[in-house]
Amino acid sequence: MKKMLALSALLLAGVAGADIETRYNQSCVFCHGTGAAGAPVTGDKAAWAPRLEKGMDELVQSTRQGLGGMPPGGMCGDCSDEEYRALIEYMTK
Repeated sequence: MKKMLALSALLLAGVAGADIETRYNQSCVFCHGTGAAGAPVTGDKAAWAPRLEKGMDELVQSTRQGLGGMPPGGMCGDCSDEEYRALIEYMTK
């Protein structure tokens, strides 16, 4: 039974990861894939480091309110704070 629960959790995590990747490709890649408008590029740990030092709550708030060249909500106006967190984590890895 425990093995089935563990397998189910892994499968659900994979689905959630796929959903975040889809969201990223729909909403974030335009700027964070190229650095457009000064956006930190996905995977550029040096560019993300000073931002991450501010803490996840502040990053989510900046995303929701907009910052610099990024409009409020980025390009994902219907994302929840949890989705913003997951997207930020995705981009900073």
